[in-house]
Amino acid sequence: MRIIPVLDLKGGEVVRAERGQRDLYRPIVTPVSQSPDVVSVARGLRGLHDFRTFYIADLDAIEGRGPNRAALRRLRAMPDAPELWVDAGFADGGTLAAILDGAGIWPILGTESQTDAGLLRRFRNHPRLILSLDFFAEGFRGPASMLQEPQYWPQQVIVMTLARVGAGAGPDFARLRDIKAMAGDRSVIAAGGVRDEADLRSLVALGIEGALVATSLHDGTLTRAQLAALSR
Repeated sequence: MRIIPVLDLKGGEVVRAERGQRDLYRPIVTPVSQSPDVVSVARGLRGLHDFRTFYIADLDAIEGRGPNRAALRRLRAMPDAPELWVDAGFADGGTLAAILDGAGIWPILGTESQTDAGLLRRFRNHPRLILSLDFFAEGFRGPASMLQEPQYWPQQVIVMTLARVGAGAGPDFARLRDIKAMAGDRSVIAAGGVRDEADLRSLVALGIEGALVATSLHDGTLTRAQLAALSR
């Protein structure tokens, strides 16, 4: 299981997610860091485990405000810099191409930010492109073709169930099972609802190759020993 910590960014700080209701997100209070500063939180999480990858949700960029470029630069400047999987509401071909031509950032194409499947079809074969299938409380958000045509999916696919983020409700195992069946030999990453070691082991049993995790790291329900045993 590849365990990937989540850093939700808003106003340059890490915030705590609440069921996808972004107006409720507030600066995070966590035992791993004395402040919501993005590098401080990342260092604190690395104190729990030697995480090689971080998932960044740039909420300002996703919602059409200015992107948190300074925060990303600081993360990339960290010693032994991690891979950064970044969802910044990418919806423009030129911007996405420039990110893919650079280094250090794996751009996430979130379905909620797309009006059609054009970018997915254009860039699907790029090895650093990641697709996020975004599910809100009311269901899938994005062009239907991006969900219904798995032949266009890249090698890594996130199943983002936002209503379960920070809710302690557990992953959406039924949806993950369905997406895994559609994905074939692609890597499927679960996002939303992971509570503890048992959830991660259940995901492994489904053939899920990775999980985005936040609350269980900050609340201590995933321990150092468990992370070491479960991670690859």
